[in-house]
Amino acid sequence: MSAAVARPAPRPHAARDVDESTGVREVYLRSLLRVQRRLALGVLGVVALPLAAVPVVFTLVPALSSARVAGLPLPWLLLGVAVHPLLLAAAAWYVRRVERMEADFTDLLSGDGDGYPCSSDRDSDR
Repeated sequence: MSAAVARPAPRPHAARDVDESTGVREVYLRSLLRVQRRLALGVLGVVALPLAAVPVVFTLVPALSSARVAGLPLPWLLLGVAVHPLLLAAAAWYVRRVERMEADFTDLLSGDGDGYPCSSDRDSDR
């Protein structure tokens, strides 16, 4: 054989273990799903708490429910207009974080990463 024949690069242990279904796959996937679930619950809390507080505030302070801004009732403005930027910002942030987590997970499995399963872990060490 000639020396020009290239040997495939050795595969990282993590990727080989995942390919062989040694149980490492389930551990990695459970870890990824757990982090994504925690993020989803956090975003839900950040969005749901202010939305749930609006009717409570209007109930506790009845004068606010009859207030008008630019001729429109304040409750309509808050629940019909002001909510949408909050939802869009939370959704955009969530998607960006989840995509970053998935990229970190893929890097971990392919051996391209720095050994950290999530960029937030990497950032907290610096």
